[in-house]
Amino acid sequence: MIIEPTLEAQQSQQLSEVLRLHLIEGMSARAIARQLCMSRNTVRRLMGRGKASRARRDFAARPRESMLVPYEEVILKLLDEAPAIRAPAVVERLRPLGYVGGVTIVRDLLRRLRPRPAREPFLTLDFHPGAALQVDWADFGFAIPGCPRRVSALVMALCYSRYLYLEFTLSQAFGTLVRAMDRGLRFIGGLTTVDIFDNMKTVVLKHGPPTVFNQSFLAYSRARGFGVVACRPFKGSEKGRVERPIGFVRERFWPGRRFTSLLDLNAQAMAWRDDFANNREHEVTNKVPALVFAHDEKPLLKPLREVCFETDDVMSATVTKRFRVRFDRNDYSVPPRLVGQTVVVRANDEAVAVFLGPKQMAVHRRSFGVGEDIEHPAHREEALALKPRAATNAMPRSLERLGEVGQSYFKTLAAGHRSLQRETARLVLLVELFGEHATASAIDEVMSTGHVGAEYVEYVLRHKRGLVPSAAPLRLGDPDLDNISFEEPDLAIYDTLVPTRKTLNPGEPPAPERRR
Repeated sequence: MIIEPTLEAQQSQQLSEVLRLHLIEGMSARAIARQLCMSRNTVRRLMGRGKASRARRDFAARPRESMLVPYEEVILKLLDEAPAIRAPAVVERLRPLGYVGGVTIVRDLLRRLRPRPAREPFLTLDFHPGAALQVDWADFGFAIPGCPRRVSALVMALCYSRYLYLEFTLSQAFGTLVRAMDRGLRFIGGLTTVDIFDNMKTVVLKHGPPTVFNQSFLAYSRARGFGVVACRPFKGSEKGRVERPIGFVRERFWPGRRFTSLLDLNAQAMAWRDDFANNREHEVTNKVPALVFAHDEKPLLKPLREVCFETDDVMSATVTKRFRVRFDRNDYSVPPRLVGQTVVVRANDEAVAVFLGPKQMAVHRRSFGVGEDIEHPAHREEALALKPRAATNAMPRSLERLGEVGQSYFKTLAAGHRSLQRETARLVLLVELFGEHATASAIDEVMSTGHVGAEYVEYVLRHKRGLVPSAAPLRLGDPDLDNISFEEPDLAIYDTLVPTRKTLNPGEPPAPERRR
């Protein structure tokens, strides 16, 4: 009688065979499953039931001793001497002591052992009405279509009422700052005791102690009548009254805004500022800034001083040989007789003026582009008069009869490599042979094909249109004589002077001729 093994006996046999193949033969779970025709999951389950595998798990579960245990006292001493020491520097100190590990575990240990600085407590700053105004710039990148300049926003906020002034500019230069501040102070309608500024070079040259201010801005503050206070570097809590409005502008005004120019942007900003920003309920004070300003703060502001102060951008420049001066990354023309002279350039938001001494020599509309050349036509005409050969692209006087077609042709011709003298001589000949009207028409046809050149014009006249050259009219140089025209005589009158012969009848012999 055959006794079949029980299920437990089969499982025990499978377990022993799997463990033998894995622990003694060193076979993998995949190879064991293939040899025993078993599932890999079953093989892995059986391998996990082995004592050796359980021992491995127990060993892995026990925490290993760190390689840095022998060096902990050294590391703690280094942290006491230099709390800011970095992990690579610690590794350099441990190498001579026998440390062979890497920097990662050192960095993890320093993160646990390094003493943390005490958290700085912040006090809520309180301002009395009319006491302070905070001013700061905010950068909004290249936002205006077609304008290669970054857009900046000057934000001015009254510390008590949170009343806001906002203006966008294309520069953060000193002249732009004081002109925008003048408009902001007129908008507010008064002066505070002090104005608080962030770390802008047009106001603060160096932080102290002592703080070094820009002397030009101090002169401006004295002329207007307000004090100047600079925030400490990296202390945003000292200018929170203006930092919050900047974030408010970025979150509520800027997203999805569309505009075509700086003027359009400022018009939208002005409407948003007056209709919404200053008339909403402030999230901190729960009051309307415009109402608090009108009733509590504006009556306590100091009156504006009507003192003249120079707010223009002023610089000296030397006129180049191209009769240009360089200002704010653009070139502006001046009269060519000023080449080599040192002039003074004065500019505001609208115009750029050039002075030689007290006399204004040129004025242009200010450009906020980059690399542009702004030229006044009168300056070019004066240069052409001083240097006639400079007009290489101008049509010669001998071809003035060709009109606008000739002017356009010579302007295009001057941009190429052809000899203008040779082209002029050939075109003068074609005008004399075929007339100015036919020549101008041929030039227009040649230019419509994208070419220039007297040979193309002659081909159109001679071969394409089949015109025959005629003798050139005699020019005496006197308009009265050159304009004389004679009508072609009628030769029919000579027929009456010749007698007609008598018609003979058919077959009649001719009469004999008379001898003389």
